[in-house]
Order: sequence, then C-alpha cells, then structure tokens
Amino acid sequence: MSKRILLYTLILTAQLFGQAAKLKEIKPGMNFFKKDQDVQMGREYSQQIEQQFDVIQSGPLVDYINSLGQKIAAQPQAGGFPYVFKVVNDPGINAFALPGGPVYINSGIILNAQNEGQVMGVIAHEISHIALRHSTNQVSKSYMIQLPAMIAGVYGQSKGGLTGMLSQMGVGLAANGLLMKFSR
Repeated sequence: MSKRILLYTLILTAQLFGQAAKLKEIKPGMNFFKKDQDVQMGREYSQQIEQQFDVIQSGPLVDYINSLGQKIAAQPQAGGFPYVFKVVNDPGINAFALPGGPVYINSGIILNAQNEGQVMGVIAHEISHIALRHSTNQVSKSYMIQLPAMIAGVYGQSKGGLTGMLSQMGVGLAANGLLMKFSR
C-alpha cells in the first residue's frame, strides 16, 4: 500500500470517527404505535414468514449471523429492541426486517459477500429499519392519508358523477405516490 493511500485512509477514518462522535439521538418519524406494539407485530409476522420461507433453524451459519447481529444490536442507536437474526435458505441476495426486532438474511448474501464487513453492513441496514421504526411509520402515514381520502369519498358521493369519481381518484393517487417513494 502506498503512503498516499495510507494517508487518505487515515484522514477518512479520522473524519468518520469525528462524524460518529456527533451522533446524538436517532429520531424516528411520526408513529401512532408504541414500541411494544412493534415487537408484537414483529412476532406475529415472523410466524407467518417462517411458514412461507425455508428458515434455517440452527447450525454454525445461524450462530455466526446471530453473533454478528447481536454485536450491532448492542449499540445504543439500535433502540433496545429484542433482535432476533435468522437465515433464510435462499440464494437470492436479499435481507429484510420486521417491526420490533426480527431480521432475516438470505444465505445468498452470506455466500456472495466478499468479507464479513459486507454482511455486517447488510445487518446494520436492517437494524436501522427497526430502530427507526420504518414499518409502523409507514402504516401511521397511511392512516393520516386515509382521512383526506374518506373526506374526498364523502365529497365525491355528494357530487356524484365524474366530478365525484375524479376527486376520489385524485386523493387515492396522491396517497399512493407519497407512500411509494419509500418503496423499492
């Protein structure tokens, strides 16, 4: 490694540590749900997921992913949820998190990762979805959007005809557009 690359690496590392020191508190968005409701939802959805997917129940791979996940989940920014890390026997490169703590990592990520840091990056990304409560935040937003849709529905019924139908469709399209920006 040349001295220039080493110098750039040291400078970048120092900057990253400086930025990390500035982190104070994670601020999740608006949410009508309590954290314990997130945990309960996650447990219920987890049962459904495990009926639909081939989840590896035990073994060295599961232990490895769990140990990596628990290291990251121990950080204060993880929000103190009861994290559970599971491996899905699927060659696809995918991972997902459920509200309140369950994290699923496809075996394809592990097999295709070039190093442990890449796997940890994926796990940290999924933990951030849980800590920031993205799932229940999205549901809360949809509740907020349903109110104008209901008002538009009442207005649409009173107007009838094309005007009423267009007002209902307009609110529905606007609501979908707002929520879809967070979707894949």
